[in-house]
Amino acid sequence: MRGSPHYHNHNNNTLQYQQYHQHHHGCGGGAGGSGSGVGRRTRPRHGWPEAAVAVYVAVALAVTVCYWNSLRGDFVHDDIPAVAMNADVLGTGPLALVATNDFWGTPLSDPNSHKSYRPLTTLTFRLNHYVFGLQPVWFHVVNVILHGLCSVLFARLCISVAGLQHKYGLLAGIVFAVHPIHTEAVTGIVGRADVLACLFFLLSFLTYHDTRWKRRERVLLSCTFGALSMLAKETGLMVLLVNLAYDIYSSWGHIKKSVVEHKQTEEYNSFTRRVPKTIAATVALLTFRLYMLQGSLPKFTEPDNPAAFHDSSRVRFLSYSYVAAFNLWLMLCPSALSHDWQMNSLPLVTSLYDIRNIGTCVAAAFLLCTTCKILSDMDTQKHSPQVLAALLLIIPYIPASNLLVTVGFVVAERVLYIPSMGLILLCVYGLQTLQNHKKSSNWVVITTKFFVGFTLLVFVARTVLRNSDWLSRPTIIKAGLKTLPHNAKMHYNWANYQRDVGDTQTAVNHYREALRLWPSYASAHNNLGTLMERSRDAEHHFLAAIRYSPGHVNAHYNLGQVYRLMNRTKDAVTMLERCLMLNNGYTAAYLLLAKLHTGSQTGRLLKHVAAYQPKHPEHQARYARWLHDNRRVAEALIYYKRAMAVNMEHRESVLGLARVLRDRGQKSRVYRLITWWQTTRRRHSVPGGGRIVFAGDLYVKGWQLYKQGQTTAPLPSAGEPPPRRRNADGKMSMCNGVQLSHVMIPGK
Repeated sequence: MRGSPHYHNHNNNTLQYQQYHQHHHGCGGGAGGSGSGVGRRTRPRHGWPEAAVAVYVAVALAVTVCYWNSLRGDFVHDDIPAVAMNADVLGTGPLALVATNDFWGTPLSDPNSHKSYRPLTTLTFRLNHYVFGLQPVWFHVVNVILHGLCSVLFARLCISVAGLQHKYGLLAGIVFAVHPIHTEAVTGIVGRADVLACLFFLLSFLTYHDTRWKRRERVLLSCTFGALSMLAKETGLMVLLVNLAYDIYSSWGHIKKSVVEHKQTEEYNSFTRRVPKTIAATVALLTFRLYMLQGSLPKFTEPDNPAAFHDSSRVRFLSYSYVAAFNLWLMLCPSALSHDWQMNSLPLVTSLYDIRNIGTCVAAAFLLCTTCKILSDMDTQKHSPQVLAALLLIIPYIPASNLLVTVGFVVAERVLYIPSMGLILLCVYGLQTLQNHKKSSNWVVITTKFFVGFTLLVFVARTVLRNSDWLSRPTIIKAGLKTLPHNAKMHYNWANYQRDVGDTQTAVNHYREALRLWPSYASAHNNLGTLMERSRDAEHHFLAAIRYSPGHVNAHYNLGQVYRLMNRTKDAVTMLERCLMLNNGYTAAYLLLAKLHTGSQTGRLLKHVAAYQPKHPEHQARYARWLHDNRRVAEALIYYKRAMAVNMEHRESVLGLARVLRDRGQKSRVYRLITWWQTTRRRHSVPGGGRIVFAGDLYVKGWQLYKQGQTTAPLPSAGEPPPRRRNADGKMSMCNGVQLSHVMIPGK
């Protein structure tokens, strides 16, 4: 067949094997051509036999059954910064920024960027939000649909390319559909990057290798799908290497014949046309991806990947090798699953006598045997499903292996979404071989079927239960604590949640447990410092946070707050200035410095904030208030108008503008302004949601606009401090008479 690789279909039947190759060599090269498979019924022209359709429907049903309960989930964990708070998703920024920002909405040129470039995934999130709004259920629905498509395409791959019998292709598709290791990628909304990358990965591979998907420009189409896979997630680029490697394996007989016998067959010529195109596309896409790094690699910290920061190369090698073996075990036995494996979740392997090295050796032996099998099978090609499985398992995992670049995680279950296809194909192919072996007794067949059925039931139950862990923020953290009680990050996250719901004492206990497990945890020191009642204790934790993480901006700001409350003004100014050196856009530090300074220096700081945040009316109003207090009424009028141009109903701006008009003697305008504002507030008010008239300090002589004592305090408006929190004992957390948790800024 012109322009197609040498494909094999192995059903352990020599006659069928010969018929299969006769069929392929007899096929025309036109687009949309098709023919009969190995010993199968005549197919329709589109190449989708009734049996195959039944397989795909069954796989789709398995996905629906397993992930139905995931649709009730909320935004949790990474979903919040990547989706719910991402301007590129919410549409508050220009669409063009999607092409220049990372996955989290940070410009790739920013030194603090994560450098994860996934614009296609971000666009799907943006479309999700545009059509359905910020409703989690529809984000989950799209994820489940994508997972269903991936499961169907994987079943197609197993049947059409790997050559599995239909019932074993069905089994492979169902195992992939219900495998618990995929819950993070499917139920976690940000996991869409992996699922979408897998979808285009499979389309690229099938376009290249599935003879029933023949197209004249199938190599170009395959590379296009590969590019889309890379734009969904970086690992998608590896499909081009998988395509190339499997093409070399499939065409090895023609390559060898051409080299040894100097006979160039049509298949060899076709191969030589495909390979340069694939290599050129790979180089071009890789060059583009490196260019998008903007000249710097992402910066990770020791808690993200402890092994990467260890001084000993031996420890790094042993630890990385064990992580690879552990990932293989997770795919085989997904009993211990967690949304976060950072820090000391997997202790470093520091000694050759560590018992975990046994598992590493077993995994290494498996890889060695697989490599030897591939090399020994190059000529006979009797076990192409095994070779394909090895390629799918190993090559897509390479970017996450720390071999090429350092990654920002220890274990991430969602990165196993694509490699798991290789292991599933390998296991199902082994099962098919065992079941079709002539010497297999009935006892072996029955036992194997029982084991497979039991495994599927366990996988379905585990997936459904794991989906329930992802329903909300507290459920996912509790599940993580149960799986990894020795993980400091889990205690830190639970402490953050308890702090947010007002259980201060529980939060303090878990922050301290996190510090016991990871003493240099800077963010835990910072957040614990915000809950301390005594200023000395708070100072101790903020200093510790700065010592372990000199670039911790919040810790510098919070320490400046403590020094201000301790009347150590000079030290407070020093800390706040350091904070601004680390982040010159830290608005809170400018505002606090403005409180510490007097005179024109205060005005310059407030003016800087107003210019830096032109879309925030509270900053415009704050500077206008300072101008008014310093008798610069005309300028104050300008900034109040700017604030109201952003938000016509901004309380402080309306009050301030009324004061300015009063001072200028324009009492009729004051009356119209206040009347309009109260009417607007009344029209927009919610029954039971608070009073619409406020108790302010505006007094217009001759106009009784309100009577003192007739109104109550309003609900906090933009820019106002939130109500003070109370701890478990109902007492305010105080530091020199000021609530620390109110003025401090905790980390995430």
